[in-house]
Amino acid sequence: MILKMYKIMTRNRRVKKELESYISLRSGIKDKIRRLKENPRRESGAHSLGGKLKGKWACWLGSNIRMVYKIYDSEKMILIEAVGSHKVY
Repeated sequence: MILKMYKIMTRNRRVKKELESYISLRSGIKDKIRRLKENPRRESGAHSLGGKLKGKWACWLGSNIRMVYKIYDSEKMILIEAVGSHKVY
């Protein structure tokens, strides 16, 4: 059985640059992103958010690096909205 992986998009260029910066600093982040593309609700400590961020998800990319994203199942897309410390919440 072949599963179609989710594609990764970023909300804007700033988020894309932040993500690329973290990827260049920590080798394991690229693998975590790859696994997230396979299952965005289960990998890297993924969890749904509440309150003003209801409908969005977050996961752990490294010791103090979090990523907030929204999942679009019909398009098989993950839209990354923020990357950084817990301040991204």
